[in-house]
Amino acid sequence: MTAKPLIALAMGDPAGISPELTAKLVVQDDIRARGRIVVIGDRRVFDQGARIAGVKPELTMVEQGADLRAAEGETLFVDLGHLDPGEVQQGIASLAGGKFALANYKHALELGRDGRVDAACFTPFNKQAMRLARAEYDDEIAFSAEVVGLKTPASEFNVLDRLWNARVTSHIPLKDVAARLSGERIHRALKLTDACMRNAGFARPRIAVAGLNPHAGDGGNFGREEIDVIAPVVAAGQREGIAAEGPFPADTVFLRAKSGAFDAVLTMYHDQGQIAMKLMGFDRGVTLLGGFPFPICTPAHGTAYDIAGQGIASVGASRAAVLLAAEMAVRRVA
Repeated sequence: MTAKPLIALAMGDPAGISPELTAKLVVQDDIRARGRIVVIGDRRVFDQGARIAGVKPELTMVEQGADLRAAEGETLFVDLGHLDPGEVQQGIASLAGGKFALANYKHALELGRDGRVDAACFTPFNKQAMRLARAEYDDEIAFSAEVVGLKTPASEFNVLDRLWNARVTSHIPLKDVAARLSGERIHRALKLTDACMRNAGFARPRIAVAGLNPHAGDGGNFGREEIDVIAPVVAAGQREGIAAEGPFPADTVFLRAKSGAFDAVLTMYHDQGQIAMKLMGFDRGVTLLGGFPFPICTPAHGTAYDIAGQGIASVGASRAAVLLAAEMAVRRVA
């Protein structure tokens, strides 16, 4: 690895704030100090984003098959030349936008898979546009696993400063959650959370496990998942050396975690953790895809179609995503 990690940055949905964020990221002094960025996208779309952002980045253009580690220049750009900005209307999900984002992300993943970069990041996607381009698209986890060839478990984590949120189930209907909460699934999520956090620098992460039901089941009055399924997994994790506790009521566990009692909360379903994390720091939250052989990070917010083209998008969460990827890439190699 070079002195600074090489990070592929795939441009996300062109109809939202992704082009603006990409341009803003590559001129951040702290990012330039911590890593070398390789932007993947279309230079015409990037330049439009730079005009909106009011920045003038210095870029070195490189060919798709170039040796990126040997390339000169602080910030590199791989121009796939696959989208005329005039084909996309700002604020509207489209097939063209979905194809653009998927192609960029696939290229970034392939670079990571082949060891040509040390981490991958992407500015926000729009899932409607992604499904227009790829009908079977569920989320970034499944797509990433397919491209990378991953056969082992992976999951999505939300990171806010030093507080992590992991989850057992993710992008499924709420009515299906209880049926998916087997001891095996929860145990797998707990072990993956512990492993990913250790890779991120936590010596022994303290993980609070949330219950499923109101008041964590209230001793069985509101459901027995906590007693029959979740608590035995917590005990098993403790025997394996994982610093896990719970299950705790989901409506108070984040208060304890925020105060410093825990490093992470493992929730049972998507919004159980997402609502709390986004309330605490929407403009700083990072989504990490854990379980892959290299870090994959993105801001936790979406494409913000309502403010696209206005030049007012906050770069905070995207900046945090790239910095986390850089930190994890350095630790992974070390």
